[in-house]
Parts: sequence; structure tokens; C-alpha cells
Amino acid sequence: MAGDIMAEKLRASAWATSAAGDATATLHQQVERAFEDARDDVYRYLLTFGLRPERAQETTQDVFLALYMALRRGEKIQNIRAWIFRVAHNHGLNVRAREDVLRPFDSDLEEQILEKEYDPEEKVIERERMLRLNRAVASLSEQQRNCLYLRAEGLRYREIASAIGISSSAVGEFLRRAVSRLKKAIHE
Repeated sequence: MAGDIMAEKLRASAWATSAAGDATATLHQQVERAFEDARDDVYRYLLTFGLRPERAQETTQDVFLALYMALRRGEKIQNIRAWIFRVAHNHGLNVRAREDVLRPFDSDLEEQILEKEYDPEEKVIERERMLRLNRAVASLSEQQRNCLYLRAEGLRYREIASAIGISSSAVGEFLRRAVSRLKKAIHE
């Protein structure tokens, strides 16, 4: 749904500015390709901020609209994926700051995403394991969680550092501590 709305907005914008020629078409294609490649990842990342799903969808669209506007202004973006997550991170923080009620990350969402088939005993074991893991993730600092989520989305240390505004060495240290705590929690 969010994808259809955003794609329609981009098509309308590209159509309205078609007089600008091939540069606009290329710009439109570049943003549309980035949107198709990263929208689900950005949406999931924004959910980890405690945003409601509908707010996360709106914010995801805002991120790609910001990408379109930045490219249209002629900004040179070396790594679009890292730029997208940087903007998503900042927008997510701003939206969360404006929200009255924050919802914690929904552990049931994890089950819906995985959609694995287990027998009843395996379901109980898996649910207990996921509960321990979710508690362990919740106990991490915000910086550790952000680094962990972005790394899980496939970003490199320097891209994570750029996205959340810290050094690459700090990213490494946050990830090392997070993984250590998660391993300890899972094996308890």
C-alpha cells in the first residue's frame, strides 16, 4: 500500500516535470529503484523506534520524498542506501519525539515475519527463545540496538556510522557489546 502511494507520487511528480527532459526521467528511475530496494528495510527499521505501523509507512514515504528532493536539488550522494538510513534515522527520532505514546517493538511482529511451521513443542521452545532474545535486545542501549538493526539490514560499519552520526570504531564497539550480551542471554 505504501509502495503504491509513493510510486504514484513519484510518477505524478515526474510527469509534472517531464519538460525537464531525460535528467528527470533518470532521477525518477533512480529514486524508484532505491524505493523498491530499500522501502521494506526502512519500514522495519522505523518500527524498531516504536512507531506505529501507519506512522512508519508515512515516515518511510517521507524519507524517499526527501531523497527525490535532494537529488533534484543536485546533491551528490555517494551511497544512497546509507543516506536513506541516515534520513530514516533522523526522521524516526523526530517523529518519535513528537509521539505522545511510544509502543515497544512488537515481538509478535517477529513471528509474523518469520511465519515458520513448528509442531506444538517446537513452537513453545521457539517462543521462549524469541522471548529471551527480545528481552535481551530490549535491554541493549539505544545506540547498540540501532547499530544492531542497521547491521542486520546489511549496512557496513562506516554506513552505520554515517547513518547515526558516530564513528566507525564506536559502531564496532557497540556491536561487539551487543552481540556479547545477546549471546549471554541466549545461552542462559
